[in-house]
Amino acid sequence: MHPPALLPDAPLFLVLNAASGKGKAGEARTLIEDGCRRAGRTLHCFPIDRRHPPTQQARAAVAAAHKAGGIVAVAGGDGTINAVAQAVVGSGCAFGVLPQGTFNYFGRTHRIPTETAGALDVLLTGQPRPVQVGLVNDRVFLVNASLGLYATLLEDREAYKSQYGRNRFVALCAALATLLRNHRPWTLRLSAPGAAVEMRTISLFVGNNALQFEQVGVAEGDALDHGALAAVLLKPQGVLSRVGLLLHGALSRLDGADAVETLSFRRLTVEPARGSRHRRVKVATDGEVAPMDMPLTFRVAPEPLWLMQPAAPAAGTAPDDAR
Repeated sequence: MHPPALLPDAPLFLVLNAASGKGKAGEARTLIEDGCRRAGRTLHCFPIDRRHPPTQQARAAVAAAHKAGGIVAVAGGDGTINAVAQAVVGSGCAFGVLPQGTFNYFGRTHRIPTETAGALDVLLTGQPRPVQVGLVNDRVFLVNASLGLYATLLEDREAYKSQYGRNRFVALCAALATLLRNHRPWTLRLSAPGAAVEMRTISLFVGNNALQFEQVGVAEGDALDHGALAAVLLKPQGVLSRVGLLLHGALSRLDGADAVETLSFRRLTVEPARGSRHRRVKVATDGEVAPMDMPLTFRVAPEPLWLMQPAAPAAGTAPDDAR
């Protein structure tokens, strides 16, 4: 497994989401263009808009970068990063991230600054390192994939944000509104190599981001450091118990909740139990919700994503966050 061979002046092929960053995409683009100009690096932009959807622009950027020996970069939130990563995985191209979203779990996990200038510096001076990729069927996820309550919560959150704005308080209000509604439980059959079990649940959450697990207090997230994925299942419960779960997560103590089951795996097949009507379900991948047919197979991708990350500190030098 060898990283992409990059020249010091490798050109950048940037997919830019004009809707990310609270409407500041134009300002971010100007900053990126100025920074590349000062560094003597060639920049090619592939803006996302109504006529140019993320998948189309991501494929165009990957094709151009592969031909020129360049780096595919993306400026946007976790959903936009996911769309571009889908095209980059397996292409042989290096991948760079300029976080512009609300939560930015992927960038923060890999020590990429949330400020555009700092993230651009990593993109221009960093090194490509392998990052684990999750798959649900053939769909990439870098942060998480889910069905049931959590996927519904994401749909509701986007509806609230489109009406009230994109910030953490709006996201919290949307979560509370979702939890207060009734949610019909599912009986799912979970099959891993050598084992199978049926579980009744209102939500299945599969994570590929240690920071997210750490923030809500799920120890199973340690499995991500050993080449596995981690799952959280919520048992059926009443409204007050669901709100209690939200509080447990806010206090980083989700492991202490009786309604939570966790497991880790490299491959897990999920299908409805016999007699269940759920054959086509909504699945969220890094915040983007789309219908998928069961069975669903969650697994670690055979190839990593070669992410541009901060250069390793010189021998005997402490990293910035240790000083």
